[in-house]
Amino acid sequence: MPHGSNLLLGRLALATFARVVPHLSVVELSAAEVLAEPHRHIQRVYFPHSGIISCVVELADGGMIETGMIGNDGVFGASQALDDKVSLNLVAVQIAGRASVMAADRLRTLAGELPDFKALLTKYEQFFVAQVQQTAACNAVHDIEARTCKWLSRMHDLVGADLLMTQEFFAGMMGVRRTSVTTVAGALQAAGLISYSRGRLHVIDIEQIRKRACECDDVVRSHYQQMFPPAEADASRHRCI
Repeated sequence: MPHGSNLLLGRLALATFARVVPHLSVVELSAAEVLAEPHRHIQRVYFPHSGIISCVVELADGGMIETGMIGNDGVFGASQALDDKVSLNLVAVQIAGRASVMAADRLRTLAGELPDFKALLTKYEQFFVAQVQQTAACNAVHDIEARTCKWLSRMHDLVGADLLMTQEFFAGMMGVRRTSVTTVAGALQAAGLISYSRGRLHVIDIEQIRKRACECDDVVRSHYQQMFPPAEADASRHRCI
């Protein structure tokens, strides 16, 4: 799969893209694989082609909650690599997939040599911070069904209509009890919006899911489109390298 399958890399000017590609390799991302642990330096930077990477806050009681989601429209580890910072949270693969990877020190060097590459990484970091802030507000004030529909909409944007996950895992990402997830999933299934069986979830009606989602779904999507206009992407796509 070409490196341009990552939409962020695909936005680079062709000359810059050609400079970056020799330093990338493609790896498989396995579900539940840990990519970074709290207070550890980042060794590799990941540009997903498929799948989902989650940033997770672990709580003292053993619980956890997802604060940020990264798919083929983003990158994990770039901001830490640029400043040689540690990861402050657990980062793990939520949905298996593939990614282009680069050594953190190599990315830091290239960013110093290629201003447009560094600018793109910085823009994505701005978007990601906005996503985390919106998620914090969402978790504080919106009900579980609205949050679930927002999460399903974002997942649909990144990986499509079919998801592999257990209710336990989903509850952990949402920071709620499994019984709450069971109730919401049952209601959505009864309404004909999703089907769920043995860890396989299929989104049947994404438009109705989005109507039930909280405002945060549109806000996060709008943030990304403002930072990365679609026309800009169309002008610079190069999937063949």
